[in-house]
Amino acid sequence: MVREELIKRSPLRILEKSIHGGLGKGKLGVIASRQGIGKTACLVHMATDKLFKNEQVIHVSFSRNVGHVISWYEDIFKEISKKRDLEDAMDVHDEVIKHRVIMNFSQDNASVEQILSSLKAMINDGGFKADTVFFDGYKMTTVDGVDLDKIKAFAAEMNIEIWFSVSPVLKDVDVDQYGVPETLSKVLDKLDVLIGLKYVEDHVQMTVVRDHGSLEPHKMALKLDPKTMLISEE
Repeated sequence: MVREELIKRSPLRILEKSIHGGLGKGKLGVIASRQGIGKTACLVHMATDKLFKNEQVIHVSFSRNVGHVISWYEDIFKEISKKRDLEDAMDVHDEVIKHRVIMNFSQDNASVEQILSSLKAMINDGGFKADTVFFDGYKMTTVDGVDLDKIKAFAAEMNIEIWFSVSPVLKDVDVDQYGVPETLSKVLDKLDVLIGLKYVEDHVQMTVVRDHGSLEPHKMALKLDPKTMLISEE
């Protein structure tokens, strides 16, 4: 399959339709679940889809081990290439990774102002005109709305969209029927899109919980395959 056809047939087109065309510039989106359900895999698949389209991506990891993020990208790319029989896969790989930057922060040691300042320097001074920033493992349930206001203002200023992966920090936090931690409710009004992940039988169900102001949850015709860790059609 050629790259253009792969983009057209990607299950991410269903995700975009499920949230009225996508997240959008200046907007904040969240993939939420318990720990270990597949949020990073979702972010990486979403990011890889954007890379196939030659969009610029910054992946911000809040993990101590950045190496595992690179491994996720390699594994997801290989799975997509194999599943879709991508032509000239290695040439495509070498081309698309030019459009990706991975950054690492400790949320405990860096303020939101420091994080955003570093991102702004990368975009402006570093000449990397990002389209999307992914905040992987951001402890959103521990911050207040002021920090999210700053991040959203930054997204608008830079004309980018920002996606987060979010899990509860404490182990005894309850999640709702869609997999969303109850502690996220205090900042729900700051989010434009919220997608919950929850195991249902042999796969991970993806539910749109918040859709650009609408709070009428609807199940997407998508699932996260726990074997390949790819987003796929049901």
